[in-house]
Amino acid sequence: MPNTQFDQRTRQLLDELEQTGQTKVFYNITGPMGPVVPIEGLGEVLVLCSNNYLSLADHPEVIAAGLEGLKQYGAGTASVRFICGTLGCHRELEETIARFVGTEAALSYVSCWNANEALIATVVGSDDVIISDELNHASIIDGCRLARPKAKTVYKHSDMDDLEVKLKQHAAAACRWVITDGVFSMEGDVARLPELVEVCARCEAYLIVDDSHGIGVLGAGGRGTPEYFNLHGKIDVLTGTLGKALGGAAGGYVAAAPHVIGLLEQRSRPSLFSNALPATVAYSAKQAIEIVESEPARVAKLHSNVREIRDGLAKLGFQCQDSPTAIIPIMIGDTAETYRKSARLMELGVMVIGFGFPVVPQGEARLRVQVSAGLEPEHIERALDAFAKL
Repeated sequence: MPNTQFDQRTRQLLDELEQTGQTKVFYNITGPMGPVVPIEGLGEVLVLCSNNYLSLADHPEVIAAGLEGLKQYGAGTASVRFICGTLGCHRELEETIARFVGTEAALSYVSCWNANEALIATVVGSDDVIISDELNHASIIDGCRLARPKAKTVYKHSDMDDLEVKLKQHAAAACRWVITDGVFSMEGDVARLPELVEVCARCEAYLIVDDSHGIGVLGAGGRGTPEYFNLHGKIDVLTGTLGKALGGAAGGYVAAAPHVIGLLEQRSRPSLFSNALPATVAYSAKQAIEIVESEPARVAKLHSNVREIRDGLAKLGFQCQDSPTAIIPIMIGDTAETYRKSARLMELGVMVIGFGFPVVPQGEARLRVQVSAGLEPEHIERALDAFAKL
């Protein structure tokens, strides 16, 4: 007879979430992602919660490229790359990624979560040390959990003094790996990349930057946090996603020197034991990157929209941390209250998601506004009017 403890505690948790107003709502979207989407039972809603920063998810050329990939290669090889071979579109995508982010080589994965777990668990040796920013993304945290170094430690968020203390504490390690987000997804702030590069160079440590929320967003060319700080091509290892600004479908990557990519090809478990990206996604992501390269005005429009919405929220009295990123958190504190405010905005036709525990720490629930290049002046006016009513 099955153990009933799991059933009881699970039902109890779900009941508590429902009673305290903390249950997450999953909306059914019935059309492509854009600045406005159709939602079942609600009609058309203005989207201020998507990672579709450059509004490429429904771009006609991205869609056409995906269809061409499907026609050319079908659904995929139904196997992993080292068994049935690598499709030409994967190599073309990886060459495009490397060119775009300024590295010599790149390797694609089915998600950046996959890429982070693959990278950290593979490159970190038993005599090494991991030093990770305390606000890093969950995928980095899980990647660190999978690794088996001599020590793992966390430095205070963007605190260079604390980082340097920890680097000196582990000076005897074979290799020290400093890991940070480029843009912190819940805070909307940017890593202090110039100082990180300087500290890591001085202490002879490797720097890994997950730029999932920076790529396509920061820098005049949308090449991410390194470009924003004039450090394009000067980061040891970059990871990122193809599922946000660069097409919005799925996929992730590691970009680094050829020997790092070679090691991942030979030893990273998510690459060796999991199918590659579907060809349709490889095609559409490559096309998305090429659009970004050829249309700098798209990135400039995103930057303009970010400034306009930040300024508008500030004039309404909302406390928003100054940042160049497209992520604008509005701190509420209580999870249930945050979810109520999110629901009210949805009633007003604006989709902004509330984040509470366990996504963020207890007592730090927030609304997270995310800006897109697809927003037109009338969209921004409508959004700010909803926040004024809120």
